[in-house]
Amino acid sequence: MNMKNVLIIKLRYIGDVLLSTAVLPLFKRHVPHARISFLVNAGTEAVLTHDPRLDEIIPLFRGSLWSQIQLLRMLRARQYDCVVDLTDGDRSAFVSMVTGAPVRVGFCHTRLWRRRCYTDCVEGLYGTMHMVDYHAKLLECVGIYDVPGMPQLFVSEDAERATLHMLEDIGLSRQPWAMIHPAARYWFKAWPAERFAALSDALYEKGFHAVLVGSQHERALESEILKSARRPLVSLIGKTSLGELAALMKQCHIFIGNDGGPMHMAAAIGCPVVAMFGPSNPAVWGPRGQRVKTIYKGLDCRECYYPGCSRGEQNCMKLITVEEVLAEAEEFLRDHGRFDNDLWNVAK
Repeated sequence: MNMKNVLIIKLRYIGDVLLSTAVLPLFKRHVPHARISFLVNAGTEAVLTHDPRLDEIIPLFRGSLWSQIQLLRMLRARQYDCVVDLTDGDRSAFVSMVTGAPVRVGFCHTRLWRRRCYTDCVEGLYGTMHMVDYHAKLLECVGIYDVPGMPQLFVSEDAERATLHMLEDIGLSRQPWAMIHPAARYWFKAWPAERFAALSDALYEKGFHAVLVGSQHERALESEILKSARRPLVSLIGKTSLGELAALMKQCHIFIGNDGGPMHMAAAIGCPVVAMFGPSNPAVWGPRGQRVKTIYKGLDCRECYYPGCSRGEQNCMKLITVEEVLAEAEEFLRDHGRFDNDLWNVAK
């Protein structure tokens, strides 16, 4: 198939976009001279900014109707040979059709009318495999049969320099430390704040400083954890850009957090990850990386997944104990630590 000008679409969140990057090695391997553009929701493009495999990143802003029309005109004028829509959504299906590309592939597992938007589509596989492999299945529609790569996140030198100064300022440039992301997009996907505080205390007792990260919208959660913690705790919530957060992940010894975008970022960077899952299945949505662990109770959460949870104290996240998370973290640091075993022994 002649593919000189390719558009990939993923109109979802940061973690979804990162998982989508696993298809890029396949394009580079099978159509190495193709021009690759990536269309994503505005606000998620930062995780692609420094990816050398992309020729163009197009953020989709939710602006006026006129701005939307202008964007569609621009996409159509690019005359793509092929559009690969990894989103599995109505809006992206419409965008795919409007491009007028002679080859348009996407998913139609729920809305069968989407078939009209694509020249070929994949049905019936959603939830049966990890999303990385699910995306790779779509590429078979354009003649690419291959094993997908790992999601990757690239960091700028400026961000790395900035975070080295940041670590100097908080006194952790030469100390072992753990990054903790306590937030989640939905409350029922989040581990209780008091347990993150207890975990940070336990890590401190082992010789590891805990550093909270997150967006400025998570300041209330920050206050709750800081009030519950009995040991010193550093918070960088609301103090880093997405690029700086990624650079910090290259410096920390382990990432611990809920199912969410930062979890996927850490795995894509290559940082050791311990991730807690509740209503979503890590077999489908888990972090992909060489050094990742997930804690999942396997409850059937379909009846109360959204807008809330009806299990009360027995909900899937509250069933995960501090001791469980600490045990996974300790094992990871012993077996896959990025520092000398002597330091681990001293820390214990």
